[in-house]
Amino acid sequence: MLEDEYQLDFFKNNGFVRKQCSKCGTFFWTRDLDRETCGDAPCDPYSFIGNSAFSREFNISEMREYYLSFFEARGHTRIDRYPVIARWRDDIYLTIASIADFQPFVTSGQVPPPANPLTISQPCIRLNDLDSVGRSGRHLTTFEMMAHHAFNKKDNEIYWKEHTLELCDELLNSLKVDPFAVTYKEEPWAGGGNAGPCVEVIVHGLELATLVFMNLRVDKNGDIPIKGETYSKMDNYIVDTGYGLERFVWASKGSPTIYDALFPGIVNELMGLAGIEHELNDSEYANILAQNARLAGLMDVSEKANLLELRKQVASNIGMTVDKLSAIMEPVEKVYAITDHSRCLTFMLGDGVIPSNVKGGYLARLVLRRTLRMMNDLDIRLPLSEIVDMHIRNMPEYPEFRENFPVIQDILESEEEKFNSTMERGRRIIQKSASHFKKSGEKIPLSQLTELYDSHGIPPEMAKDVASELGVGVEFPDNFYSIIGELHNKAEEKAAEEIPFAERLSHLPKTKRRFYDEPTRLEFEAVVLDVFDRHVVLDSTFFYAEGGGQPADLGTITAGYTVYKVVDVQVYNGVIVHTLESPEGEPEIGKGDIIVGNVDEERRMTLARHHTATHIVNDAARKVLGKHIWQAGAQKFEDHSRLDLSHYKHISPEELKQIELLANRTVMENKRVVTEWMPRTEAEQEYGFGLYQGGVPPGEKIRVVKVGDDVEACGGTHCLSTGIIGPIKILKTERIQDGVERVEFAAGTAAVRAMQKMESLLVDSSKTLSVPPDHLPGSVERFFGEWKDLKKENERLKEELARARVYRMLGNAAELSGLRVIAESVPGADALELQKIATEFLKNEDVVTLLISEAGGVKIVASAGKKALECGINAGSLVREMSKVVGGGGGGKPDLAMGGGTDPTRIEDALARGLELVKEACGKKA
Repeated sequence: MLEDEYQLDFFKNNGFVRKQCSKCGTFFWTRDLDRETCGDAPCDPYSFIGNSAFSREFNISEMREYYLSFFEARGHTRIDRYPVIARWRDDIYLTIASIADFQPFVTSGQVPPPANPLTISQPCIRLNDLDSVGRSGRHLTTFEMMAHHAFNKKDNEIYWKEHTLELCDELLNSLKVDPFAVTYKEEPWAGGGNAGPCVEVIVHGLELATLVFMNLRVDKNGDIPIKGETYSKMDNYIVDTGYGLERFVWASKGSPTIYDALFPGIVNELMGLAGIEHELNDSEYANILAQNARLAGLMDVSEKANLLELRKQVASNIGMTVDKLSAIMEPVEKVYAITDHSRCLTFMLGDGVIPSNVKGGYLARLVLRRTLRMMNDLDIRLPLSEIVDMHIRNMPEYPEFRENFPVIQDILESEEEKFNSTMERGRRIIQKSASHFKKSGEKIPLSQLTELYDSHGIPPEMAKDVASELGVGVEFPDNFYSIIGELHNKAEEKAAEEIPFAERLSHLPKTKRRFYDEPTRLEFEAVVLDVFDRHVVLDSTFFYAEGGGQPADLGTITAGYTVYKVVDVQVYNGVIVHTLESPEGEPEIGKGDIIVGNVDEERRMTLARHHTATHIVNDAARKVLGKHIWQAGAQKFEDHSRLDLSHYKHISPEELKQIELLANRTVMENKRVVTEWMPRTEAEQEYGFGLYQGGVPPGEKIRVVKVGDDVEACGGTHCLSTGIIGPIKILKTERIQDGVERVEFAAGTAAVRAMQKMESLLVDSSKTLSVPPDHLPGSVERFFGEWKDLKKENERLKEELARARVYRMLGNAAELSGLRVIAESVPGADALELQKIATEFLKNEDVVTLLISEAGGVKIVASAGKKALECGINAGSLVREMSKVVGGGGGGKPDLAMGGGTDPTRIEDALARGLELVKEACGKKA
């Protein structure tokens, strides 16, 4: 259906002909009249290896600058790159393409672009081909997508297909690329809810660029099918190009692999540490790598079957056995992968991703642990942070990575410790899991392998090795890591929230939120637009509706002579609904009535203080702990507030003190809190993506709140200046999940009350110990030491008492078939005392003990010496049956068992039951 989209004057006027590939059937454009194939792998091999496609070689910095300068000279504004963690998106975690920078607000037409047209070199991360990295010679987890974009509207076209192709052809000509080696392959594109016709730019078998003409949006009722979804035309249309920086560098150098082209120094360093002779000047060795890369371009090597086929073809071409080739290539491929992965981590950690078990942190840990495992395989004994440091030294254009390196190093050291700990306990976990499947004769399934990785961090390779030792197979696909990366790259889709009274509210205009314009006004008049059940909708309101972690305002609405309590305020698609307390049915309020609203001042101020303090504590934490700190959630209450922060280790008491001190300094500076509505693009350019600490608000304009040095997009209520907050007191901190620390604090009056409570506890404790508060620490330490000594003395006396009881009980033991049987109630003894007495009796082979006490319920302990065991007496069985009598349960080993129950009136019955069982066992033996 898109065929007409490719009939362009550019092709007709520049000597191109349209052909259909004889191998894959795809249509393409070429100047070579004799060409039969599209030029792309797997239809064509790489022909640039050992034979540069350009007139000169480029390194990464040179190629990036060449490209950006080329498009700047042709009317494009150069803009700075975005982070690799997509802070401005709530549907994906990582930046996967340059167009992702502008989705969804710019691409939908809601928000103007930062420049038009523009050019950028955007670092991207994609983990869907993780298992191919290193093996194929071309795959990368991190790459820079050089791009130029034009955002067109029907009444304002910047440029479209013709000029896009002209620019591409001009760029390739400037690099002296053979014009007959270039093919433009037709391939519809779809991604991120958009789609459009596209041409892939192929040179010597290598795809160098993709030119997308985005003019479609996903639409269930659309009439244009692309890749399993239907689309319809957009009012706007976008030039979305992507030029692979690393591939351009590779094509310019003609190196055997992309890794040797990009990171020759790091590759050689790691090869040396792994004991591999990586001599590209050795023609035989270079030929092996080149053959491998050329043929890898013809197949997907993430699957083992395809990898084996690749090995066979390469081995056949160079006259070498498959085993020998594998022995050469596998270590080399791991070095390539380590080099790539460590660069990926440099960008991830440098841009503030914290490794964890959720969201973007999960993906960072996935790459990190895969890297560490391969380093272990090659016995590379080097801290991962040193490899990352090598990459940072090679990237002076990213000074922020050098600035953030101390934190990066700390994170990596912490993660290496966790990984080593995981390896130690992982073996036991796998053995337990494998033994279960061994009984059933089944393989450990992929779902279990994924669970072992997700929940315990156990690499599948380790699971496979340990399970095989027990004779258990594992369902371990060769693209395991690609599957995992793909599964976790997208945020979970939020279920469409069911809007109460949706039909009724759909006819109402959005409520004017007047508390933004007059934040101190608490009494107002408004017109009633609708009333139903106990709900009232007004044309405007000063009541804050619950949102952004801030509870709703409460107060009253007066209609006529009746005052109603407002008990809840919610917003649905811009319409604010006030819920009233009206015990006698519907309130006597009608449409068109004018009401008087009164907001509860104390609650409003308490919540405003806590919300404003949240900004300050967040900023203080970032200053103390590092720039990686990111708000992972927040909730405000009247008596305290909590703030969840992404952080890779526990916050220390000393760090908490520093955060609290900084926060209170900001309060005392009494800085004015500034709020303003700004165009989204303008706000992002001025303040960066830290704006979205509390989430990504919709709309062309966003409300920007500046509290001290903290600047965020925020819709809550705030104090007019920081001094109004009053004191901020941090109450506690705890780790709520891996990589997230929760800080609880109180502000204003709530902080004073919290401090008073702490002071009361201090004073009461001092009174109890009869010492002044300043002597309390020393007194507590002294009393604690004395308590420990007394506890030890108590234990010693209990043991002596137990021994004394043993001698007495032995003297009273009953003789039964050559055994001595002790069945006694021991008043006041706890379970531990009973266990010590029974254990003492175990030193006598012919003694059976049945002990019972009433201490916090009924406690029962039984023991059986060696001779008693030979008679068939089982302490576990005795305890189990005796415990039933007193309404409980228990059990244990044959020689020692514990139990109990809840009915002390049947203690004597329980002892009798135990004796009966002993006699039965002795009778059977006789």
